[in-house]
Amino acid sequence: MTSLSPLGPNTPRIALIGECMIELQQRADGSLQQSFGGDTLNTAVYLSRALGDRAQVDYVTALGDDSFSDAMCANWAAEGIGLQQVQRLPGRLPGLYCIQTDAAGERRFLYWRNEAAVRDCFTTPAAEPILAALPDYDVLYFSGITLAVLGVTGREKLIQTLIEARKRNARIVFDNNYRPRLWASLEEARAAYRSVLPHVDLALLTVDDEQALFQFSDCEAVFAAYAQIGTPEVVLKRGAEACLIRCDGEALEVPVQRVEKVVDTTAAGDSFSAAYLASRLLGASPAEAAEAGHLLASQVIQVPGALIPK
Repeated sequence: MTSLSPLGPNTPRIALIGECMIELQQRADGSLQQSFGGDTLNTAVYLSRALGDRAQVDYVTALGDDSFSDAMCANWAAEGIGLQQVQRLPGRLPGLYCIQTDAAGERRFLYWRNEAAVRDCFTTPAAEPILAALPDYDVLYFSGITLAVLGVTGREKLIQTLIEARKRNARIVFDNNYRPRLWASLEEARAAYRSVLPHVDLALLTVDDEQALFQFSDCEAVFAAYAQIGTPEVVLKRGAEACLIRCDGEALEVPVQRVEKVVDTTAAGDSFSAAYLASRLLGASPAEAAEAGHLLASQVIQVPGALIPK
């Protein structure tokens, strides 16, 4: 496979697979502001905003039949996100998390998600037509959190979907987003990541997550590992430092957009990934795409919560 290429003349279809949760943002006075968020959903929203009517962006997940799930779907539809691959499971609920932010803008997450409906996303009878439809998409996007919440059976079905999708020339995009508390052990997480990475065309990586998961000594060790796997396009996000890119044998370094005050770093990486992917699909070079990613992330971190106003 070669690196990500621009979308063709037809309206492409992009499916993002993962979990959206009820988000509670704790304010300085102790009160809570309720919204919705999740890594792949955040990316889906920013991707839909960036591409507009030039692409169809669909979200793939499982929700309950409760009022919060109703509100999620309404919000996604208002953002132009397709709902045809969203399952609604009777008697189930979405997960919930709370963001606590310190004076420097760094955040701490508290999660309630063990019984979330998404854990059965690929194991219900209703999932079969969704799994059958996914290989016909032009782009499939998922994350390390997706891998964790799908469980063993769901991951196996995801891998088969990725293999079939690539046979049909779909492009596979992966954001590593490693969260240790979602895994029974480091070994389980490593095995799950290694099982999907050979099927990825664009890897959007956070350096801290790569080092926590695989104990890489430095960025060059990360790139060497992905070169051995055969991933054609690798982007290494490094927070407030320049991102590093390896694409078709070329090495790039793209500086971040500086901001005076960081309010909340939630979804900084998710928004970067959305802008990078959108730009690449519209024909931008990796360097131009990274600049777009940094610009959007710089806007996101100046506003509380995962999703900034349009």
